[in-house]
Amino acid sequence: MHIQDTHWSSASAIAPGGGAVAATAGNGRADGPRSTPLRVDAQRNLEHVLRAAREVFGELGYGAPMEDVARRARVGVGTVYRRFPSKDVLVRRIAEEETSRLTDQARAALGQEDEPWSALSRFLRTSVASGAGRLLPPQVLRVGVQEDGADEARVPQQRTQPAAGELRLVSEQPSAAVDDAGAAALLDVVGRLVERARAAGALRPDVSVSDVLLVIATAAPSLPDAAQQAAASARLLDILLEGLRSRPA
Repeated sequence: MHIQDTHWSSASAIAPGGGAVAATAGNGRADGPRSTPLRVDAQRNLEHVLRAAREVFGELGYGAPMEDVARRARVGVGTVYRRFPSKDVLVRRIAEEETSRLTDQARAALGQEDEPWSALSRFLRTSVASGAGRLLPPQVLRVGVQEDGADEARVPQQRTQPAAGELRLVSEQPSAAVDDAGAAALLDVVGRLVERARAAGALRPDVSVSDVLLVIATAAPSLPDAAQQAAASARLLDILLEGLRSRPA
């Protein structure tokens, strides 16, 4: 789902400090020479807000307040709300961008690696290295409990454990982090990676798509030192990959 930006008047734009800057001259007519720089400033502010949102939500989760995003972006909170009229709109934008990026990474691994285990491990390494796990939409990761007590993951491709109940993508409320179509596309392509690795005997038969996504989330800790974070992620992912692999009886 594409999130439409809020409408901007041709008579004003947002300055770096968050205030409105008039784009009209004293005679009331549009000041042509200044209009382009104002649009550039507005675009720059949008980029700052999106970058700050990815950082803040990645560190603190999607529960972080908009004030933290504005502070990190070095703009007024009013500037954030002029672009994103509610926090839900900003969360959807970030979650949809992250879901699309993960889907592209999974498709690249599926199309460029002939060996099933190499394809799955490449996808996991690429996703973890990009810090994707810290921004995975809650809709994709959430696991519910059915009335019979069986776990129900939001995964449409899991078919190896029918006794545990059908696993499927469940509709969210309007405030869902990402639309069902985007989540389903991600889960579908990751499901193909999982099924190929399982069919080749390289993946434990009880590993589900939700397990793979949880590996991405778990192996992307947020640490203050970038080098330490990269080393910790790589080490943890090596351990988790060993746990996913099938072993001879």
